[in-house]
Amino acid sequence: MIRHVGFLLLLLVPFQAYTQQTLSSDELFANARTAAFEEKNYSKSITLAKQALEISPGYTDISVFLGRLYTWNKDLNAAKNIFEDLEKKNVQDEDYFLAYASLEYWNDNNDKAIEIVDKGLSYHPQSEQLWLLKAKIYNAAKDYPKAQNAVDSVLKINPKNTEANGLAVRINDVAAKNAISITYNYSHFDKQFADDWHIVSVGYKRVTPIGSVILRANYANKFAENGTQFELEAYPRLSDMFYLYVGAAYSNDVGIFPKYRTGVSVNANLPHSFEAEIGYRQLYFTDNIWMYTASVGKYYKNFWFNLRTYLTPDHKNISHSYTGTVRYYTKSAQDYFAFQIGTGISPEESINNLLQNEVYKLKTFKIGAEYNFSVSRNLFSVGTMYYNQEYRPNTKGNQLDVTLGYTRKF
Repeated sequence: MIRHVGFLLLLLVPFQAYTQQTLSSDELFANARTAAFEEKNYSKSITLAKQALEISPGYTDISVFLGRLYTWNKDLNAAKNIFEDLEKKNVQDEDYFLAYASLEYWNDNNDKAIEIVDKGLSYHPQSEQLWLLKAKIYNAAKDYPKAQNAVDSVLKINPKNTEANGLAVRINDVAAKNAISITYNYSHFDKQFADDWHIVSVGYKRVTPIGSVILRANYANKFAENGTQFELEAYPRLSDMFYLYVGAAYSNDVGIFPKYRTGVSVNANLPHSFEAEIGYRQLYFTDNIWMYTASVGKYYKNFWFNLRTYLTPDHKNISHSYTGTVRYYTKSAQDYFAFQIGTGISPEESINNLLQNEVYKLKTFKIGAEYNFSVSRNLFSVGTMYYNQEYRPNTKGNQLDVTLGYTRKF
């Protein structure tokens, strides 16, 4: 009996080897992809891809995939050899240019990467992925005007490209070295205050090698009294993924504005078009008010979704503020409709310095909309916000805000 089993095993071994040898190049290619993407076994995938190429040496898709595998496996010389060989064969496949340019981009060879992308675009001028890669390369090289042109080209082809919309917003923030802005905010109260509020803000933004810096002066007329405030904000970049928000403000007109305001946040541009922020804000009128903030955002096609919270602890409880925002981008990162809804008062709303005297612990509902549009380097915005506020226990009033803004980039 044992001899029969052994005999059968001897027969099966060559049968299995013969089965593997008779797999087609397409089947081996499919197995290689499974090993790479599902098993994360690049060594096995490389072996299978090489077997497939032995059967079909001219199978370009497999060669490109093998080059990608070597790239992911950190075998850069082998990857370059594959791509250079395809270059000699004058391969014109879009995926070849993407794979080769990505290799150079990931290894900080931006000039070579752009050269490859441009050659690819000469054959595939409507390629979203090649234009997007070009935008990423120029963004990494801090050539923001060219990065903006490239990402704009993606959005002309497909305005709903999620990754392009997210990148466009980040590039837009630093594309112009300078910007001046003026904003006017009008607030009307039906019960809480007899006089309307008026705030005018004038700002100057400068993009530096380490990030943006903004200097702003605010003038307000509240409670039929005037006041001024000076602000300084900076957005230093820590890496391609992380950057900071650092802000401070001072006013000698306490009550119109807080005497001091500070804030620090860590921001992250995360994979899959997500972004996140965590930090604090501090206001000082006659006592300190400390608030802790966190937000998460997501780009999807030409939408941006964001949810933010402020938590304000004291010795008794924690006050909560939540705001949800949706933006719909039309033709660029500077052109969009926005809708907001939320509860509670946040320190980001400069008109709402009602956080003193513990008003922030009462109930507030808010809803609003905004429209931003651009004409060349001129940016315009108009927005409105409605608040239903419990300004005293069990006593509510309504507040209506209208905001107009203009920014000139140069």
